[in-house]
Amino acid sequence: MKPNAAPSESGEDWSRRITLDLEDETPTSDTPTPRMFSWARNSAIYRLERRMHTEKQLYDAIARKARQKFEGISDLQVKALADFAVKFAYDIKVLDDVAFAEISTRSGVRGGKSKRMIAQKLSQKGIAVVTVAEAVADADDFYAAVVLARKRAFGPFRKVELDEKRKVKELSAFARAGFGFQIGKRVFDMTLEDAEEALDAGRHL
Repeated sequence: MKPNAAPSESGEDWSRRITLDLEDETPTSDTPTPRMFSWARNSAIYRLERRMHTEKQLYDAIARKARQKFEGISDLQVKALADFAVKFAYDIKVLDDVAFAEISTRSGVRGGKSKRMIAQKLSQKGIAVVTVAEAVADADDFYAAVVLARKRAFGPFRKVELDEKRKVKELSAFARAGFGFQIGKRVFDMTLEDAEEALDAGRHL
């Protein structure tokens, strides 16, 4: 007696198997499709051409847009696409947290930001603590405080009569901006001539 033969697949079963195979290329799989990877690459290029990003900023942007673009995408796929975009950016040398921190620090000082505030902002953008510390180590808080005084018409740039209320307001503003009391008081007491010289000396920053 012959053993029972394995039942052959019906047309309906075969069609169902093909459908399942094709579904592996859709967002229900944990591995992104080639189209998804291509999108992540192009999206990274587009963003980095417009402005500098930190690693965290690029990762978060790709992850957020992937969820919007691909319906039903899994968390693992989102992570894979974001990781891919970050690695791609490093590979083509357009993502550099160290350079980002250094450029942001120089810009911040020129804008009247204290190293404390600059460090806080960089940390919020996902820059590593060590990288932040190295970037702001040589930031000139005195120069930045003079810039702030000029922007806010404090100290040597004051255009109104000084009274006790005004004094408290100006010194408190320096403190809120992250400058130490000694620096704030030094700028507060400067002459206009000294302040302008300090600004000229720091324009190379």
